[in-house]
Amino acid sequence: MARFRRPKTNFRLADSAQQIVGGFLLAGPFVVTEEVWVLATDMTLVQSLVTAGMVFAIGYAALYKAVDRDPDDESDIAVGIPTRFASLMVVSYGSVLVLALAFGAPDTFLEGVPWPENALITARAVGVGAVFSVVGAATADSVF
Repeated sequence: MARFRRPKTNFRLADSAQQIVGGFLLAGPFVVTEEVWVLATDMTLVQSLVTAGMVFAIGYAALYKAVDRDPDDESDIAVGIPTRFASLMVVSYGSVLVLALAFGAPDTFLEGVPWPENALITARAVGVGAVFSVVGAATADSVF
């Protein structure tokens, strides 16, 4: 007997808006915290990759394991990557980056650090903030 498959759900602009609100809400405090920038200054590549893995794992778990949602029932942005999950990652990292640049955090916390190193530290600080931003973005997406 054939199993009934639900049609793929469309990811809506309202879903992104919910993620953005949640992502910005929890990203803000970490962008302006000096400790995050000090941590980012000394992070290794391995620590940065582990942090990114945490963001992806938390996001996936919050979207598809904490609630009754099947990624196979959603439209894909690319081969097997649900649009909702891709949006969550863009929002999680993007909200932190936008706030960091809007507040001038790199210029404030990395004064005197030359350009290439400044960009790498900023990327690592964004990764740290994304750990928290993904929680807010995924929660807002799942609750509303």
